[in-house]
Amino acid sequence: MERRALGGTGIEISRVVLGCGNFGGIGSAPEFFGQGESEDEANAILDAAWSAGITTYDTADAYGGWRSETWLGRWVARTGHRVTLSTKVFHSTTGEPGDTGLAPDRIRRQIRGSLERLGIDRVDMYLVHEPDPQTPLADTIRVLDELVREGLVGAIGASNVDRAYLEEAHDISGREGLAGFGWVQNSYSMLDRDDELGVLPFCAEHGLGYTPFSPLAGGWLTGKYTRDQAHPEGSRMTMRPGPYVHLQTDEIYNGLDALAAEAERRGVHMSTLATAWVLSHPTVTGIVCGPRRPAHLWPSVSAVDIELSADERDRLAALFPTAAPA
Repeated sequence: MERRALGGTGIEISRVVLGCGNFGGIGSAPEFFGQGESEDEANAILDAAWSAGITTYDTADAYGGWRSETWLGRWVARTGHRVTLSTKVFHSTTGEPGDTGLAPDRIRRQIRGSLERLGIDRVDMYLVHEPDPQTPLADTIRVLDELVREGLVGAIGASNVDRAYLEEAHDISGREGLAGFGWVQNSYSMLDRDDELGVLPFCAEHGLGYTPFSPLAGGWLTGKYTRDQAHPEGSRMTMRPGPYVHLQTDEIYNGLDALAAEAERRGVHMSTLATAWVLSHPTVTGIVCGPRRPAHLWPSVSAVDIELSADERDRLAALFPTAAPA
């Protein structure tokens, strides 16, 4: 598995990063704590990822309500594999109302819990999971800088953020001589290209890494959703459809049919081609994939070996004209 430098952080990551958001839950949603993959199922996915050459693993303190970090930590301790670990802070690990945010004392408390669950003294990569409008950004960056200086965190990043947030953070870090965000982790796919308008150019201008999640748009680019059939039971569209309801249009379904035909012409699965499209962006360091089963890893892994020219990227993107930046 190819590895690349994560911006200027001094960290190298595998081009495919295993996302552990479904271990013991469905992301950070309290209503799904205890669901998702069991620990045995998570171990099978982790073993398959390691066998495929994936050395970077992404979790969050609130994934599964604590289960994801705990199970990942147990797996690392049991196997002894040398891995690069990434976790995040913002959401509640208990589902308790109000137990969210990026206030300095809360970050201090949450990093201690994360390190304990992961069974480590220092985490390589630490991200704010989303912005906190209730806490001044400068306060958050100052405490993150302290964690870096104290050796508890290797580098800091930001997830689910826009360009304005990154610009403010960059100004604060530069003005006060604090550790800056070294990479961004946002949603990006053929069906979600908003970051091309501001975030991706910012990362390129300032040398930040970029590790997008949801390169398959919540499963929409795998072929599992069709205009004539009910959504598969247990899929995102039956559990958390909100972010994807807008995709249920004839225009998108026509694009999916065209993408499937293009993939068949190349002799690959459409999910592999869709992932290769994301990886081919020059600013993308690696992609975060969250397979529900070990076999679901292979489209992402095989996409690393597919090279697309700029013209090919543009032609494939044009299959979904409504997804193109304005």
